[in-house]
Amino acid sequence: MNKMDFIAHNADETQQIALKVAQQLHAGDVILLQGELGAGKTTFTKGIARGLGIKRNVKSPTFTLIREYTEGRLPLYHMDVYRLEDTGAADLGLEEYFDGDGVSIVEWPQFAAEDLPAEYLTISFAKNDFHDNERTLTFEAHGSRYVELLNSLKKAE
Repeated sequence: MNKMDFIAHNADETQQIALKVAQQLHAGDVILLQGELGAGKTTFTKGIARGLGIKRNVKSPTFTLIREYTEGRLPLYHMDVYRLEDTGAADLGLEEYFDGDGVSIVEWPQFAAEDLPAEYLTISFAKNDFHDNERTLTFEAHGSRYVELLNSLKKAE
C-alpha cells in the first residue's frame, strides 16, 4: 500500500494519529508535512514527540529552522524550511539529520526539494470546508520502508 487517508475531527485526533505513527518509527525515518498555515502540521509533530517519549513542549521551528528534541526513544529533528524559499537549504546540512540516529520531520519540504532523501513518508493536511477543525491526512509512501510503515498502520487500525 502506497497511500492511505485518515480523518481527524480535531487537534486531539490529529495527535492520536501521530502517536500511532510514532510507535512505528525508526532511526533515519523522514516525514514530510505538507499543508497550508494552520492545517495541523505542528500539532501532528507534537503527537509524534509524545509518542517518542519527549516531554518538552514542541514549538514550530519557523524562526529557528530546526529544533532538536533528544530526550525521547529516538531524537526528533523538527524542521521548517519555509524561510528557505529564496536561498535553498544547501548550507543546513540536512543530510546529516536524514542519515542520523533520529526522526526528521520537515514542514514545507518543497523549499528543500533538492536536499531530500530518496525515500520518505509524505503527509498532506487538508482542511474540511464545512467543519473548521476537521482535517484529512493523506499519507503517501515513497520507498519500501514507508510502504512497510503504512502496512503496519493499516494493521493497527
